[in-house]
Amino acid sequence: MKKHNASAVWSGSIKEGKGTLTTKSNVLNNHPYSFKTRFEDASGTNPDELLAASHAGCFAMALSLILGQSGFTPTSIQVNAEVSMDPGKLQLTGSHLTLKAKIPGIDQAKFMECAHAAKENCPISKALSFPITLDATLEK
Repeated sequence: MKKHNASAVWSGSIKEGKGTLTTKSNVLNNHPYSFKTRFEDASGTNPDELLAASHAGCFAMALSLILGQSGFTPTSIQVNAEVSMDPGKLQLTGSHLTLKAKIPGIDQAKFMECAHAAKENCPISKALSFPITLDATLEK
């Protein structure tokens, strides 16, 4: 079993406090985050943004795998994931994936079949309990 690690440290109250995030790879190394980076427009990251990055990356890899299993090699896969939160309920409410891909030789129906399979089966999608939506564009 493969395991990945990250840690968080928080000090202070929710609105005035601050924290740091660190990953084992040190891509994030005591990287600051706060109430303002999550709920306001302050510069910096937050858990929701990191979840969106994870979902976009995982979906792109899953789509590449599924395409390869079907005999296609993508020229490019671009994914944006937008994770939404209801601040009043402190509840994440969904993730919307926007896909733009260039895949030689594939038709629209097969492209959509593969994209929906990736949406349903990427490990991050499987871990999420909220709705996941997808807009997919096959570029020429």
